[in-house]
Amino acid sequence: MIKIMMSALVSTTLSLSMMIICTIISKSSIMDREKMSPFECGFDPLSSARTPFSIQFFLIAVLFLIFDIEIAIMLPIILTMKNSMTMMWMIVVTMFITTLILGLYHEWKNGMLEWAK
Repeated sequence: MIKIMMSALVSTTLSLSMMIICTIISKSSIMDREKMSPFECGFDPLSSARTPFSIQFFLIAVLFLIFDIEIAIMLPIILTMKNSMTMMWMIVVTMFITTLILGLYHEWKNGMLEWAK
C-alpha cells in the first residue's frame, strides 16, 4: 500500500512540476506583430490565403483517396488466395470489385467526374 501511495505522490508531483515549468516557459515568449505576421520568402503575402478552390478538384482528390485505400485493401486479398477456399475467395473478390464498379458508375451518372461544366 505504501508503494502505491508513494508512486501516486511521485507521479502527481512530477506532473504538477512539468505543468508549472511549461506555463513559465510559455509566458516568456513575446508575441509581437512581426512574429505573428505571415512569412512568404521574406516578402509580404501577395494575396489572401483564403482564396476559393474548385470543389471538383476536391471531389476528384477524395475519389483518389477512396480508390487508393481500396487498392490497399485488395493487396491482402491477393495474398490470402492460397490459404482460402477458391470458390469463397472468388465470391468475395467479385462482390468487392462489383461494389467498386457500381460506386464509380453512380458517381459518373451524377456528373461528379466531369471536370468542366
